Amino acid sequence: MGKKSKLYRAQLAKIDKSVQLNLNDAVALLKELPTPKFDQTVEMSFRLGVDPKQTDQTVRGALPLPKGTGKTVSVCVITDSVELQKEAQDAGADFFGYDDLIEKIKGGWVDFDVLIATPSAMPKVRPLGRQLGPKGLMPNPKTGTVTEKIGAAVAEAKAGRVEFRADKGACVQVPVGKLSFKAEDIVENCNALVKALVKAKPASAKGVYFLSCTISATMTPGIKIDARTLATKE
Repeated sequence: MGKKSKLYRAQLAKIDKSVQLNLNDAVALLKELPTPKFDQTVEMSFRLGVDPKQTDQTVRGALPLPKGTGKTVSVCVITDSVELQKEAQDAGADFFGYDDLIEKIKGGWVDFDVLIATPSAMPKVRPLGRQLGPKGLMPNPKTGTVTEKIGAAVAEAKAGRVEFRADKGACVQVPVGKLSFKAEDIVENCNALVKALVKAKPASAKGVYFLSCTISATMTPGIKIDARTLATKE
């Protein structure tokens, strides 16, 4: 057996799969598990009571995590406005420009984590779907990445903004920080995500919204959370 499976077995021994915990206890248990030598990313996963095949039941959005993601985010801004390029630079964007960046991306360059564009630049950005689509980098008004408020969007992306989107199976997986974060900071990020998901709930979705919820780190099994205990109200 490999090293990973030995570690995985040691972690599994500490988790009772038949029990659902509240968020605080789940995070505390996650932090107690034996860990590999790197700082793992913590992720929350949900199965939602929506039908993604219905166009009015898509769940999508973005939020700044109050305690950040723990990773350095590289931001690229495409705008034809010189003033907004300056605003992007002042807000800490790693790359900013217009035709030069569009040509570069067309040639296969996608060395950034977030792409923000102004509405006027979108007719030139949309044809880059082949390069941007597979990496989930296409700017979208729903996630706040097509906007005139460039400075605010860059600052938010840099601070630790995460996007979420329900897949075909109505599942959502979102990073909520690093395992080295304090337990209360992970919990605060998780609660912010839960509230954002509730806000994004489609009006046409009926019945139970959070069917199941787990929390895990990069190399750990999932720990089940009792979705009924999640703080869904402000």
